Amino acid sequence: MEPSSGSRGPGPAAAAVAAVLPAGGSGERLGGATPKQFCTVQGRPLVSYTVRAMERISWISDIVVVVSPENIETMKSIIEKYGHKRVTIVKGGVTRHRSIFNGLKVFAENEFSSQLLRKPEVVIIHDAVRPFVEEDILSKVVMAAKDHGAAGAIRPLVSTVIASAADGCLDHSLERARYRASEMPQAFLFDIIYEAYQQCTDYDLDYGTECLHLALKYCKTNAKLVEGTADLWKVTYKRDLYAAESIIKDNLAQEVCVITSVKEDVAQVSFLLHESLKSRIKVEAVSIALSKNDGYLQDIFSGQCYNFVCINDKKYAIEETQKLVNMLEKSNIPLLYPVVLISVHLGVSENTSCSIGMEELTRIKKFAREVKKKNVLLYGILFQYKDCLLLQETVNSAAALILALIMDRNPELIGQLLVA
Repeated sequence: MEPSSGSRGPGPAAAAVAAVLPAGGSGERLGGATPKQFCTVQGRPLVSYTVRAMERISWISDIVVVVSPENIETMKSIIEKYGHKRVTIVKGGVTRHRSIFNGLKVFAENEFSSQLLRKPEVVIIHDAVRPFVEEDILSKVVMAAKDHGAAGAIRPLVSTVIASAADGCLDHSLERARYRASEMPQAFLFDIIYEAYQQCTDYDLDYGTECLHLALKYCKTNAKLVEGTADLWKVTYKRDLYAAESIIKDNLAQEVCVITSVKEDVAQVSFLLHESLKSRIKVEAVSIALSKNDGYLQDIFSGQCYNFVCINDKKYAIEETQKLVNMLEKSNIPLLYPVVLISVHLGVSENTSCSIGMEELTRIKKFAREVKKKNVLLYGILFQYKDCLLLQETVNSAAALILALIMDRNPELIGQLLVA
């Protein structure tokens, strides 16, 4: 989820900063025909999440994405679909280092790019398949690079590193406490890393993997190592995609907006539902008529809420939900992430089996299929109680269903009407 709508502060003081994202890998270790950077998580390519992580930071002026020649059109379509800004696509090389070198050249060599970008003081290098990078660690490595010439995020080793002898037996092991895993992001004074790549041997360009090593080997620049956070891991294997999806789902499920009419019975259910939900999720409760309060809801939409519950009597539930979908579409909220919209059909009836007809059920399913094309996942909950004594029990059941739908975000369940 978007941690913030933009940079929290001015960032590294007065430094011109750009980012290069190598995204040319084949995804061989992941398996499958689609390179990992283009695999979808919650319906959106992984590389788009990483671009957005950089894009929302105002002090990063340019974002260069380096992709293999056969994927340039794919990357262009991603930028267009998700409205990414400040992004330049560059054709990658046959290895990681050659791709990064190509990404750096757009700041220094006119013949390499149709539009030469302004050379930054500091350049960030970050893998396109590390989508959970935050502004704090980016700021730290940039500031360290300004002071030391180069800097990179590190993490403690999880496993002990050993070396095997020629016969396949243990030769020696390293003292784990002395060593660290090199992670991304890394940052460099542009002139240093560009000079290092210019001096690189073909062997380093073809077989090397560590940018900090190049700065040390060719420019005598000792990188400052910055302790990183646990979320800097790289999507490498298929299991990592599942983990990434779980993290994104959890981030999207932090808040729900409950929208109700001002009718007394609806307001009562809304209050009880708020009380039942608030211990497990942040709740924004709004009692308004949708048609008369567009401006107020737009203020809510400008926040970071991707889950909405619309409560009304069953006669008008679809009409009110349609108004909300229209407003969501105007806000562009569903552009980056799927929005969960739960329509609660409220009524009091002695005969729950006849509370809603097949015609209305069919209408709900059809409507859900239509709005799914707009990246809105629509679910229904039938909120029926025979008497007031059972009201709290029904509210608790509805709250459990709402939380499950928000956490799972299962597109296969859209249009279903669940009974609380």
